[in-house]
Amino acid sequence: MTAATHRVIHLAARPAPGVEPADAYFDVVTRPVPEPGPGQVLVRNRLMAVVAVTRTLMNEDLDLEASMPSLAVGEPMTGPAVGEVVALGPGASGLAPGDLVQHGLGWREYAVLDAAAVQPLDPTVFDDPAAHLSQAATAWIAVTRGAEVRDGDTVLVTGAAGGVGTLTGQFARLRGAGRVIGTTGSAAKGERLVAELGYDDVVLRGGEEPFEERLRAAAPDGIDVVLDLVGGEQLTAALALAGPRARVALLGAMSVQATGGMRSPVEVDTSSLLARGITLRGVPGYHHLDVVAEGLREFGDGLRAGRLAFPHVRLAGLDRAPAALRELLAGRHLGSVLVEV
Repeated sequence: MTAATHRVIHLAARPAPGVEPADAYFDVVTRPVPEPGPGQVLVRNRLMAVVAVTRTLMNEDLDLEASMPSLAVGEPMTGPAVGEVVALGPGASGLAPGDLVQHGLGWREYAVLDAAAVQPLDPTVFDDPAAHLSQAATAWIAVTRGAEVRDGDTVLVTGAAGGVGTLTGQFARLRGAGRVIGTTGSAAKGERLVAELGYDDVVLRGGEEPFEERLRAAAPDGIDVVLDLVGGEQLTAALALAGPRARVALLGAMSVQATGGMRSPVEVDTSSLLARGITLRGVPGYHHLDVVAEGLREFGDGLRAGRLAFPHVRLAGLDRAPAALRELLAGRHLGSVLVEV
């Protein structure tokens, strides 16, 4: 039976650049459960993913070429969610009550969407529906299209302990990488990356020794592939150590995202890159949607066979979402951060 009311988390105010999104920037409000109109479906959300780009979307002016609209003050937050269809409006087709779907209206208990705006999920792909909220598609695109990982490659993944990085390293190994190196800010996470997720070595950020020297010690023979999620000094060091014909895939900007930024300028020596024949490629996932299904199949098969793992934490209750976002930005967890709604 559908409840009469539900909770929704609104953006109450915009935090200034560099300011942590404290509870004061969110409102948990109670609203009547909406009814689906013509061609719409009502979904009971079960799980939502907390993602770092949410902090950036809380800004008023994103200053981006890409189409990423800001969240509106006084309006519901949004984010990836998985839920169950509970009702259909007149004329809605292709779905039935009980169907599992994925959509972009998380941060609430119920959501009304156009039937065409939800993605029906095959319950046989993953044993655990939470895996639908993994960033496996992004990781697969990075490895297969972004940098075209090949047998024997020495691969560097910056930001290796996040939702994308934990899967990217595993996919690189699956595609034949000879050596996989990750970067992170936590020794404990580094130990888990090596012990559980197929990394051969981890370079920690911070400390007195220049990052480039620490990276050189981990990759004395150079790097064939860089899968960069961080930018900043880590990308600068990676470019310095990239070997002849190395492939560099740019996937994110975590060095500034935690404080609400999106731009991470890096000085590039074009003559050096040219002389070494290095490929530098931005990899937006929406340019490679044709390989998403393939990546999800590989992920599901790998999970069932025990070749792959889905590192994540599940936090109970919609009220935990704002704190979950802060914990994600602070690097408190390994892998994806999910909230049970």
